[in-house]
Amino acid sequence: MYAPTSTNSPRSGPTSGESGDGLTDFDGAGEILRAWGSGLRPDPDLTVSEWADRHRMLSGRASAEPGRYRTVRTPYMREIMDRLSPGDPTQRIVFMKAAQVGATEAGNNWIGFAIHQAPGPMLAVQPTVELAKRNSRQRIDPLIDESPELRDRVKPARSRDAGNTMLSKEFAGGILIMTGANSAVGLRSTPARYIFLDEVDAYPASADEEGDPVTLAEARSLTFAHRRKVLLVSTPTIRGLSRIEREYEASDQRRYFVPCPHCGAMQWLKFDRLRWQKGKPETAEYHCEGCDAAIAEHHKTAMLEGGEWRATATAADPATVGYHLSALYSPVGWLSWVRIARGCEAAQGSDEAIKAFRNTILGETWVETGEAPDWQRLYDRREVWKPGTVPAGGLFLTAGADVQKDRIEVDVWAWGRGLESWLVDHVVIEGGPDRHDAWSELTALLDRSWPHERGAHLRIARLAIDTGYEAPAVYSWSRAQGFGQVSPVKGVEGFNRSSPVSGPTFVDATEGGKRLRREARLWTVAVSTFKAETYRFLRLARPTEEEMADGAAFPPGSVHLPHWVENEWLKQFVAEQLVTVRTKRGFARLEWQKLRERNEALDCRVYARAAAWIAGADRWPDEKWRDLEDQLGAAPTDTDPAGQINRQGQAPQGKRRSDWLGRRGGWF
Repeated sequence: MYAPTSTNSPRSGPTSGESGDGLTDFDGAGEILRAWGSGLRPDPDLTVSEWADRHRMLSGRASAEPGRYRTVRTPYMREIMDRLSPGDPTQRIVFMKAAQVGATEAGNNWIGFAIHQAPGPMLAVQPTVELAKRNSRQRIDPLIDESPELRDRVKPARSRDAGNTMLSKEFAGGILIMTGANSAVGLRSTPARYIFLDEVDAYPASADEEGDPVTLAEARSLTFAHRRKVLLVSTPTIRGLSRIEREYEASDQRRYFVPCPHCGAMQWLKFDRLRWQKGKPETAEYHCEGCDAAIAEHHKTAMLEGGEWRATATAADPATVGYHLSALYSPVGWLSWVRIARGCEAAQGSDEAIKAFRNTILGETWVETGEAPDWQRLYDRREVWKPGTVPAGGLFLTAGADVQKDRIEVDVWAWGRGLESWLVDHVVIEGGPDRHDAWSELTALLDRSWPHERGAHLRIARLAIDTGYEAPAVYSWSRAQGFGQVSPVKGVEGFNRSSPVSGPTFVDATEGGKRLRREARLWTVAVSTFKAETYRFLRLARPTEEEMADGAAFPPGSVHLPHWVENEWLKQFVAEQLVTVRTKRGFARLEWQKLRERNEALDCRVYARAAAWIAGADRWPDEKWRDLEDQLGAAPTDTDPAGQINRQGQAPQGKRRSDWLGRRGGWF
């Protein structure tokens, strides 16, 4: 029968004044008892920002300001981090921001907090798997190594222990999985309570053709219901295509309001209130909306400390909050208002530089102008040069081929410095891909040369051919010609300015009815990028005859069209327009739509432009361009005393003719 324990028996050891029973009569007993008692106490109930201030250490190899993390350095990040704490009901946090405002470190604070305070499965997604590996080495490993609380909890990396690898970190009660948005396998690998989606605007449109990476990743958290946390962070890109802008506009659109040091008026910082004398960015000062007084840079620290986030809209989903922040809020010692003003002035005159400024400094989207130029205006701007001749500024040739059912259309373009371009030839090969002679004529075009104004003869450096119609026939012909000169391409919708052409990927080819695995190479082209670029180049202002007489040059990117080009070709060249359409969910997106049925001239231009990109023209150093100019005789005379190409097109002494004419299987 059960006998109750005597109430007089000791429960935890001798009390004060008792002689003891000998169980604790040894050196170090007090330390053991204190450690045991400490282990019984629960961890303090911290928010993410409090945890970061107490436990986060920044490594010198991962931070410009190593040492203990201090939220007071970036006060605007406090609320964003605390929304990620388990005690906050918010499920989705959207942060559209400028570059280098501390967002990534705040996300890493969240990772550290989860490992230490609220363990659970976490998924961290970078744009690519390669970037995920780099982030693991440069950010996550230092995060763990420099914080003792994390170092004790994450399994050490051992050759036989899969608990700590490049893309996987196990800890008590959870695991951190890191992957790229281009890997569908990584996105669906495991359920996740926490999801950190970094730089979502750089994600591909689809992960391995299985769907939107953000949707795939968020689906991993649905089983955690209200306990899930999703953080979406990114610098925005193009309006209508930007993921982070779309998410921000669906949120409560919070802005960080700061007080004026003079009148106390609360306001969020706008770029048009930053003023300076033209040409003197060092005079930059911010002007208050309330009293219009000039605010010096040194006031920013107190302004940030006195700031607060305020919602400016009503969220479609009450569990989602959104934040926007520009580099105007960058702490003193990081990016100053003077440097922002200097960057603005330096960007003038270049659409690409202005776009980068809007995206990375202002944290705003770029409005892509896709209005089709008037073909009649292009007709009036045609230029006269000898038909079939490469003008003096053209330094190499590429071609774009569009395969149709009954013909193959080819445009040959010459390219010069700054991607200035000239239409050199337009060829229509009758008969579709099922006609053997059509491919023979296209092969002959690769062997053809065009005379240069300086006397040389140039061949096509690279031809890009569309695979949208009869891809097997295109692969077979391309393989026979050699992928050093011919590039099969596949156009995809969307903008990708950092890498508008990707690849090559290996695909199957067919020869003599036999399937050859991975024997062809396919390049993927973001056609929207090159279409928008072409229209932007067509809108560039051109110097007048008087200005050219005084030595003025055409701006970089100028498109030169010859007098022999026909009306039909011009209409095809501007046959599409970029429009904003609404999805079923009400979000805006950009889409190219045809204004006319035929658009072969525009397609051929895009493919020829892709060929120039593949050849490396976008990445050549100045030395490469000078070499091309030297080979073609940049400023030759009839006798060409400099020893470059003479009027008869002979190669300079000591140089092989194939080095500068272009050759099958390679160029230069």
